[in-house]
Amino acid sequence: MTSIRNLLQREIFTPKEERLLGIVHVWKGGKKKKNSILCAAVTSELPVQISLVKVKSDRGQYKQSACWAMEDLMLVDGKDAVKDTAEFDFHLDKVYKWVASSPSEKIAFMTCMWKLNQRYLQNKVKFINISPDILQETQVLEAEVGTGEPAGEGYQQLTVKEAADIELLMERSELAVSDAQVFAQTLSTDLQVLDKANIMAIMESEKQVSQLVQLIDEGLMEVLCLENTLRVHDELLRSVKEQMDSIHKSNYWLQVIDNNQKKLQREVTYLADSLTLNDEHVWALNYGSLDTTEHVEACSIAAQALSRCANTSLAPEHRKLQGVAEQLIKFESLRQNFEKRFVSHLNKIIVLQGMDQGAAPHEDGADLVLPQHTAFHQQLLPYVSLMGWLRNSNPVIFNELYKVYADNLGKLYEKQMKDVFDLARFKVCGFKDSKRLGFQDSLDRATPSSSNLPRPRLRFSTTDRTEVDMARRVVVDKVLELVLTELEPVCISEQEFLTSFFWLEEEENKQNLFAETTFNKRCSEAPGSDKSMYDELEEVSDPWVSGVLGSVELELRSLVSLCDKVYLFSCLYVLKRTSQHLAINQNTPCASFLNAVLNHTLQLGKRNFQQCIEVLYQEIENAKLPKKVKIGILPFVTRLKDFVTLAENVLENTEGRGDVDKAYNKLFYAAFNSIENMALQTLKMPLNVVMMVNFHHIYTFLLEMKVPSLETTRKEAKEKYSQHLELFVTTYLGLPLEKLNEFFDGVKACVAHGIKEEEVHFQLAYSKQELRKVIEKYPGREVRKALEMLYRKINRQLSEENLLQVVWKAMQEDFIRQYHVIEELIERCYPGSGISLEFTVEDLLQYFSAVTCCSPR
Repeated sequence: MTSIRNLLQREIFTPKEERLLGIVHVWKGGKKKKNSILCAAVTSELPVQISLVKVKSDRGQYKQSACWAMEDLMLVDGKDAVKDTAEFDFHLDKVYKWVASSPSEKIAFMTCMWKLNQRYLQNKVKFINISPDILQETQVLEAEVGTGEPAGEGYQQLTVKEAADIELLMERSELAVSDAQVFAQTLSTDLQVLDKANIMAIMESEKQVSQLVQLIDEGLMEVLCLENTLRVHDELLRSVKEQMDSIHKSNYWLQVIDNNQKKLQREVTYLADSLTLNDEHVWALNYGSLDTTEHVEACSIAAQALSRCANTSLAPEHRKLQGVAEQLIKFESLRQNFEKRFVSHLNKIIVLQGMDQGAAPHEDGADLVLPQHTAFHQQLLPYVSLMGWLRNSNPVIFNELYKVYADNLGKLYEKQMKDVFDLARFKVCGFKDSKRLGFQDSLDRATPSSSNLPRPRLRFSTTDRTEVDMARRVVVDKVLELVLTELEPVCISEQEFLTSFFWLEEEENKQNLFAETTFNKRCSEAPGSDKSMYDELEEVSDPWVSGVLGSVELELRSLVSLCDKVYLFSCLYVLKRTSQHLAINQNTPCASFLNAVLNHTLQLGKRNFQQCIEVLYQEIENAKLPKKVKIGILPFVTRLKDFVTLAENVLENTEGRGDVDKAYNKLFYAAFNSIENMALQTLKMPLNVVMMVNFHHIYTFLLEMKVPSLETTRKEAKEKYSQHLELFVTTYLGLPLEKLNEFFDGVKACVAHGIKEEEVHFQLAYSKQELRKVIEKYPGREVRKALEMLYRKINRQLSEENLLQVVWKAMQEDFIRQYHVIEELIERCYPGSGISLEFTVEDLLQYFSAVTCCSPR
């Protein structure tokens, strides 16, 4: 071990100016034994750095493989403090598990590590499971450190100052180098001289010590006198303190009395200022006039001042004061008297307005004009400030006042609405007694419970009926527009007034239940009312407004229902006009009630539209063939065409066409099915004719209308029309050159059986002579005669001039196609024979043109 240690010191640590202190042969636990040497070394320079170095032997040479600073060592685990074991763990950047070559070598290295930790790292590294022997070594190390002699070495390194002193001493002595023994004796003699001088100095200092003790005794006597003087002064100070405490206590109570007087003065001033109402305000509240604007403003200012006085923040103790209680009673009395006077005045104005019967009943030729109440609103607007005061002061009286307003103005509006809508109904149906047209039934139909009732069966329109419908649709559209135009300013101005007068912007709907109860009470008084029919009316956005104008929606719904009964398609005009007015008033302030009514009317129009679609759908589904009329374009196709034309004209540029587009698709789907079913039922007309005529009519109509949602339907109609046109041409045209076609069918059969085309004429039945005989049977005049008979036959079947021309052109194209087929077969099967038909393509075109021009329509 000594030789290895010296070798390691010389080869590895001396070049790095380090001193090797301990080594141990180790290998990693649980693996193949690969011997390494773990070394502990310190640097020669200050500050001392301790390092752990792992050295491996490579072919007789030692090389450093790993190095760690001992400051990074966190834990040393000896595995067992009792038994001798060669295993130990170092916790560095990770846990290193090593096995020493022997337990004794491990103990020696652990001892070295412990000493280094004690001397240089101040116990920074934690040691666990260490043998007690190492602790004993630690005590020895501490003792050696105390004496300045390192353990195991017998000397301690001299300091720089000590080394300098020794060198100076040796320079002064000539015998220091030549004769060490004489130099040592000289040093010993000098030391004895110094000890003698020290003893003499101590003996001389005894006298000085005696004098010092005497001085200390004198000082103690002086301290005793000083303590007596301080005791007297302390008693005097205690007496002064007692007197000062008494004076301070007297001053504290004087200050408390002064503060209380100031607080009392502030409280009295606060109560006097807060609970004092100006005499002018008192007079205005008791006797001020409510008829002029100036006096109303004075009363409003006085009422606000009264509210401030009455709502003064008072503590419970304040209210026990007699003066405060009397003032509060006075304020309450003033408030009640003024409230009674103000409410009575407003009641009188409102009742007088409600008793105003308005204009005389409308004459038959009168215009639809709805009276407005702008003057009445202007009369009440000066009281807005007082109404805000009343709302905060007495909400119950405030709500009662609204009830009076709603009852009186609601009845007035109800009467005026009835007069205007009676005139509107008269203009729609032609007479005032709307019950003759089932007006009560139409009102019932406006309810959700009766919205699913079956509509009356519609009949096919005649020319007179069409003119009547056109007149009615104009009247319905005009009346609806006039009514909605008149309703807009009335509803908006009334809502603006109610919002301002009754402070609805700050109300937060505290009295919604009361407004709804008032509205439902008035609705229940309407003749023939049904409670279920008003369920939707409760959805009106502002019940305060609906309590006054609740009759608007009832009358409007009844008018819409009557229009729907007078003219089936009036729902289109309802959708158009309500949508337009909704768009106009969408962002209009104070139009929420009007928009809600228009929205409900729009929903009613949509339900009526769905019923109308259902009626048309049933009409198309249940359509029957006319018995005495020539079958051409089916009546429901014309009916559907009129409906789509009217809907597109009315709802042009109208948003929200989803329902209309769905209705179109539903009706055309039903129409396609009914056309096919009725074509199968008819015996007077061929199936292909009926389907071709009607699908062609639908196709041309949709092509003209250019409705985006019906583009697929148009393509389907074109497909069906083209399909039946082809079948019709094939059926009627057939094989115009019958025997010639039969002859060439045989030629095609021969070719199909393997006979070459150029050898077909060798067959006896298909020789050139037989071909000439067949061709001679179809001269040009016979072909033209056959075409004239065919044209007259088609003319009897088709009712549309445009369709006849289309069919005749298709037949011409098919005939020419057959002609080219025959010519081609002659060229292939009878080459060089010079055989051809007796007419050309130009002759055929001339025949078709001549037949079209000469045959009467």
